[in-house]
Amino acid sequence: MKTFYSFTVILGLSFFVFSFNSIEKSDFTYKNTKASNHLTVYNNSDDVNEISNDFFKRYSDLKKYKSDVMSLYKNRTLGTIWFDENEINEFGSVLYEKAKKTNDLIIPYQKEIDQLFNASSDKSTLSQTDADMLLSSLYVLYTKKSNTDKKKIAYDAMLKDFLNYSTIEEATTATADAKVEYDQYYKLQDVLKKYKRLEKSSKWKPIVPAETPYKDLRPDAVSSTIAQVRTRLYLLGDLKTDSKSDVYDRELMDAVMKYKVRNGFKPNYILAEEHIKEMNVPLEDKVATLKLNMERCREISAQLAASDEYVLVNVPSFELIYVKNGKIQLTSPVFVGAPLTKTTIFNGEIDRIVFSPYWTVPQSIVNNELKSKIAADPNYLAEKNMEIVNGQVRQKPGPENSLGLVKFMFPNPDDIYMHDTPSKTLFDFEKRTFSHGCINVKMAKELAVAMLQDYPEWTQAKIDKAMAGKVENSFKLTKKVPIYITYFTSLVNENGEVGFFQDVYEKDANLNQESLPDTSIVNQ
Repeated sequence: MKTFYSFTVILGLSFFVFSFNSIEKSDFTYKNTKASNHLTVYNNSDDVNEISNDFFKRYSDLKKYKSDVMSLYKNRTLGTIWFDENEINEFGSVLYEKAKKTNDLIIPYQKEIDQLFNASSDKSTLSQTDADMLLSSLYVLYTKKSNTDKKKIAYDAMLKDFLNYSTIEEATTATADAKVEYDQYYKLQDVLKKYKRLEKSSKWKPIVPAETPYKDLRPDAVSSTIAQVRTRLYLLGDLKTDSKSDVYDRELMDAVMKYKVRNGFKPNYILAEEHIKEMNVPLEDKVATLKLNMERCREISAQLAASDEYVLVNVPSFELIYVKNGKIQLTSPVFVGAPLTKTTIFNGEIDRIVFSPYWTVPQSIVNNELKSKIAADPNYLAEKNMEIVNGQVRQKPGPENSLGLVKFMFPNPDDIYMHDTPSKTLFDFEKRTFSHGCINVKMAKELAVAMLQDYPEWTQAKIDKAMAGKVENSFKLTKKVPIYITYFTSLVNENGEVGFFQDVYEKDANLNQESLPDTSIVNQ
């Protein structure tokens, strides 16, 4: 009951404020256009009846609640309850969260109500009047459902009795546990709001290179292009101030490096044409990308952020992170499957670490790649440190083994796993899609050391010896480590910086063609 009464005080306080404000609005005129986001009202009973009759005619499923809903607006002349200027206030958000968590509560026009809290929506399909009355209807439904004693409810009086929370901060704290999505969802949502504001900004203009054809820009260059890049990086948050200077100075160098690192470009100070093109991607496309990746967050448990230990590999950013005790212990570049041999996106559990592994060559690779080479060169197998065992081709352990010195196993039907690689130069590329599907980890040895910290028998010396062996050495973990292989083309890092990455498998285009539900993005 404390929570219920606490929730009431917020609503009660808001209604007092809005009641006072609405008295001042005696000259307003009601307009019920779908494009309007402003509530305008009459101030006599005939006009109130006209508004309510019109609303409940269009939302006929709520007609039986008409008298209860309209009782909330007594002495308010239809002044808003759930809005603060043009935005839904904290009280509306609390109501929405509580209603969603109420078991067996059937909400008429839920699609329209969800849209109000949908970060991907411009909220232009409902007038503020309709929106406010829909939320008032939701309040009535929620209160009826919460009235387990089945006592007669005076809705307007109950609003005035909600007097336990004295601050909005307390209400926010009470709903802090309402997060139902993977934590990245809410980080992307915050960025989405920023980008939607930028869409409306007159300062956001395409960068027009000063020279055609474009020439790479380097530190100390002087160009009008530099001034435009400076403004762009200021708007994106990579620069704290915009000096308007057209000189590629130290300040801009730092901002360019920050921009490149967070977006997966090679970390240098060269401003190539591809970077200008990326900066010129329309904001509406960036907004669409953010929405798609928020939807992808639904495929990952909300408990991931609180997990004690896990590995996450994100294919588009070609990056692995290892988290232990709630903190990132290691970040490593990876390369993944080529477009014809894509890395599978799935969740699993790492159950073994294998040192000095054999590589049993998949039969498809034998048929498509090795047979012709073996036929052309009788010494091919010996030169590659390979042998044939029980009819299968396998590569012996060693520094030139295609799996490197260690691999990480997690059972799955596609036989995907992570491993070291002798091909370290491939990590210098920005687009790293080279493998037959497995994940090649640049810092594989460091990952093994980090994951074995809870196993005191695995000293650094023992790990070094195991990795330098001529015989495979497999260790079964007593505690399996969750692994998430993901496909996020936009992610927010631990510093709150967003990165946009290459859609290497063209999954964004496919997902964008699908019809996403209106309820896919909530909890604004």
